[in-house]
Amino acid sequence: MDVTGLMGELVVKSAPEAGFDDLARVHSVEYLRAFKELSDTGGGEIRLRAPLARGGYEIAALATGLASAALEAVLRGDLDNAYALSRPPGHHCLPDFPNGFCLLANLAIAICAARAEGLVRRVAVIDWDVHHGNGTEAIFYEDPDVLTISLHQARNYPPDTGDATDRGRGAGLGANMNIPLPPGAGHATYLEALERLVVPALRAYRPEVLVVACGYDAGALDPLGRMLATAETFRQMTRILCDLADDLCGGRLMMAHEGGYSEVEVYVPFCGHAVLEEMSGASARAPDPLAETLAARQPSARMQAVFSEHLEELEALFSRPAV
Repeated sequence: MDVTGLMGELVVKSAPEAGFDDLARVHSVEYLRAFKELSDTGGGEIRLRAPLARGGYEIAALATGLASAALEAVLRGDLDNAYALSRPPGHHCLPDFPNGFCLLANLAIAICAARAEGLVRRVAVIDWDVHHGNGTEAIFYEDPDVLTISLHQARNYPPDTGDATDRGRGAGLGANMNIPLPPGAGHATYLEALERLVVPALRAYRPEVLVVACGYDAGALDPLGRMLATAETFRQMTRILCDLADDLCGGRLMMAHEGGYSEVEVYVPFCGHAVLEEMSGASARAPDPLAETLAARQPSARMQAVFSEHLEELEALFSRPAV
């Protein structure tokens, strides 16, 4: 972003750590104390695939604080939209069980903090990380005021969550939508899924703000996914949601950084740059150096028809009342 000049076209802000009371709206006090103790005594691994070093608690709380500040700024009208470039990610973290590199549920904490301040009631979360947003889903599974939508590679991580038939529970029945995509799905399938499934769901729900768990590990080079999304995919998905936010909720759109791994020095920067270009309307550009190569690797027409048939089946499922 420095090289292209994009940084100079953005409003760049930092934020303090999220406070304990904010974290405790989502996470159990017992978990937070165990996390802090491990962080203070040198770090290690807590629960499942959630490693941390000394000071990891403070770093995670800083990431959560950034997400919370970004959402608050959008809801108060201080910013048109916002992107929280934060680490570690958060969408896998359950109230008392961190996993998948996620130590705190960044977006869930941000949403709950905003609701506690009376800034918003009805929220939609769209998660396009290649892995299922199981933590966000679990936290709001019985909450009708938060629509959770996850587009993810089927049976990737976690392998036992993310089924399309999981629609919510109790008062939240119908407020959860999982869109598991077959491995190998690429640019056209992601855009078709958004236009065919996500956009109609958001129009029907009428949220006051769109919140995006923005992972880049559906990118074609990521070692933890088997999908074929490109920088142009992320650009166009962002444009679809920006336009929809303008139409539904006064342009209020906030994104938080999620996954995207050892490709980070190779391809993630181009994907992220494309997203920020669309959100900001900036003139700076970072042309995708792999655009031609990845276009040639997209699914054949025959496979694309298979993926479209899969989306048609999901469309039929979601058209029926949730049970």
